This record gives sequence, C-alpha cells and structure tokens, in this order.
Amino acid sequence: MELSIPHRSLTHSNSSHSRLRNSLVHPSQRLLLPAHLPQRKVHILSTHPPSPSVDPAVTRAADNNGSPAVTTAQGARIGEVKRVTKETNVRVKINLDGDAVAENNTGIPFLDHMLDQLASHGLFDVHVKAVGDIHIDDHHTNEDVALAIGTAMLQALGDRKGINRFGDFSAPLDEALVHVSLDLSGRPHLGYDLHIPTERVGTYDTQLMEHFFQSLVNTSGMTLHIRQLAGKNSHHIIEATFKAFARALRQATEYDPRRRGSIPSSKGVLSRT
Repeated sequence: MELSIPHRSLTHSNSSHSRLRNSLVHPSQRLLLPAHLPQRKVHILSTHPPSPSVDPAVTRAADNNGSPAVTTAQGARIGEVKRVTKETNVRVKINLDGDAVAENNTGIPFLDHMLDQLASHGLFDVHVKAVGDIHIDDHHTNEDVALAIGTAMLQALGDRKGINRFGDFSAPLDEALVHVSLDLSGRPHLGYDLHIPTERVGTYDTQLMEHFFQSLVNTSGMTLHIRQLAGKNSHHIIEATFKAFARALRQATEYDPRRRGSIPSSKGVLSRT
C-alpha cells in the first residue's frame, strides 16, 4: 500500500518531516488485516473463542477493530465431534479457518468425494472418519456423518460474533447449475429442490442427498435452501450442490470488518434453538 502525502507537507523542515514519518506507524495503531485472511502461524485445537486476557496481541486486535482475534493460535475456529451408536462410529474435525485440507474416509466413496468438495471450495479443513453398517446400506453412515458435521460446525462457530451470517452462491458444473442460499441463524430449516434423474451415482443412493442436508441442518441450526436451476447428469447436479454449499458457507462464516465483532442479529444473539 502506498501512502500519498500532499506536496505542501514535503516543504516542511526536516524536524517536521521526521515527526510526520514517525507518526505514520505507531505501535498502538498497527493495521490489522481482516481476521479471515491467512495470517495464522499455529492452530491449537479449541472450540472456545479466544480470551483477550490471554495474549496482548489478542487484546490489541480486539481494541483496534473490535473483531474476534482469530489471527493468533488461540483463534482457530475448530469443532471436533465423536458420535458412536450401535450402527456407526464417526469422528469429525472441522476447521473453519483452514487451508482446504481434506482427509475423509466414510466407507462411502462418493460421499468422500463430496466432502472433499466442501473442503476445497469452502477453504475448510475437513477430517471425517466413519465406520458403519454399510453392509446393510449407506443410510445410517450418511446420516450420522452429516449429524456430526453439523455439530462440529455448531461448535466451531461459537457465539458467531462478527461473521457475515448469510451466504449465497450459484455453482455451475457443465450442464448443471445449482443455487444455495443459507443463514447461520440458529433455526434449522431445509428447502430442497433437486431433481436427480438416477437412483444411484456409483453405489451411492441419491435419495440420501436430501437426508444428508436435513441431518446437517438439524444439528448446526442452519437455514438452508437448495435449488436446481439446470442439470441432467446426476453426478454433476450433486457435485454442483456441494460446491455451491461450500462457497455459500465460506461466505457466511467469514468475518465482516464493518461489524466490529458484534453479533449479526437485531436480537443480539444467534444460537441453536
């Protein structure tokens, strides 16, 4: 960034010029980039928002722009969940401020491919390990993975201070076009309008797609609308859906610098209801 100084200021004495130069950058007035930019050096697993009293750098960030100080190690927004039932054993770890690291092994290859899209296009770190009764069918594993992902997102979001809250994106994939709009409102609702022409993609039952998003919505407290605008190929339609969802979620979870750390609600609170 270049700093423009009026011409008349350059005619001052050397002492005036020195004072001007020294006043440009003061330790208490350092420019802080928005918290969602990749400034992190170390991530420490924590599902709690950082405390300003922990680190002077965190305190300065809160004082200067009022937004959560997620540029330090304490600020990584991470949710980690273990869900064990008689039907499945699922572990999920989500980092909303990640680097698109995807390590997914659900036993359902097509679902793994879709979770990779979530990580890649949302710039989230997504780690899912699941063992389930897929010898029966994929239903229980598909459901419990989605429930765990939603719970991990709920943890990672915390009090949701300073976030955009809303996300909206349309993603094309060849002939397919899918629009996703979402609100991290704390109120679970799914509007689903996909017309997938085949019963399966590979071994994946395409009926499970709606159930996946319904389960994720239920535990995350997200309002989610999915609309298919075009598409004939089942794989393309579903993949476009995950790409649009990832980008909309990324938009919603990122920080709005103008909000200055406040909760994006006229009620003053956003929570899972």
